[in-house]
Amino acid sequence: MKMTGNTILVTGGTSGIGRALAEAFHTRGNRVIITGRRQSLLDEITAGRPGLFGMSLDVTDQASLSRLTADIRAHFPDLNMLIANAGISRAEDMTADGWDASDAEAIIETNILGILRVTAALLPTLKGQTNTTIIATSSNLAFVPRADFPAYCASKAFLHSWLQSLRHQLRNVPVEVLELAPPYVQTQLTGVRQATDPRATPVDVYVSEVMHLLEQEEHPRGEVLVERDRARRWAERDGLYEATFAAMNPT
Repeated sequence: MKMTGNTILVTGGTSGIGRALAEAFHTRGNRVIITGRRQSLLDEITAGRPGLFGMSLDVTDQASLSRLTADIRAHFPDLNMLIANAGISRAEDMTADGWDASDAEAIIETNILGILRVTAALLPTLKGQTNTTIIATSSNLAFVPRADFPAYCASKAFLHSWLQSLRHQLRNVPVEVLELAPPYVQTQLTGVRQATDPRATPVDVYVSEVMHLLEQEEHPRGEVLVERDRARRWAERDGLYEATFAAMNPT
């Protein structure tokens, strides 16, 4: 993939990894469109930054996605990169009285169906360009789950598998398909405490390493793995899955 001169859309681009990636690509001379649910926040982030645009999008709302798709075709027909980053995470206690599947359904709606829908909506535009890339944000927890976030981890495992199939099917188009599988990063994905947890990687440190890997084209199998990702990614291959799972999920 090329690192400059692109027109890029980033879903979930108003905070965390999505915002940091959007700003990093914008700094490198790309036109970047960030999406989110709150137009006021989009306006605040993009104010005074030529080449950085904000568009309202709720990936769980088909009407919202249809409006975005029409606006992209009208105003950004040269779109050649999608960073599908929007996602949510919620802990679930399936042993609790009254537990139901509502949190899991919300996670599936955003983390799985949201990414499938936005990819399907924008793929016709993307396929008409050159130097085209789709990047989706999975998680290190796709490989060894935290049992207190069952649907979240499973949604990222789904994406890992689905992206392999997408990559294979688009190999001759050609559209490059890459997967980010972040470790524990200082975002508000699970709440405000995560954003300052010293055990988590600072967002700027993570994104800086990702950008370096992209620049050097160091993403074998289409997986953009920072150093902290790798032990968990290969735990099963290396015979460390059970020990890793036990360390992450103490009894």
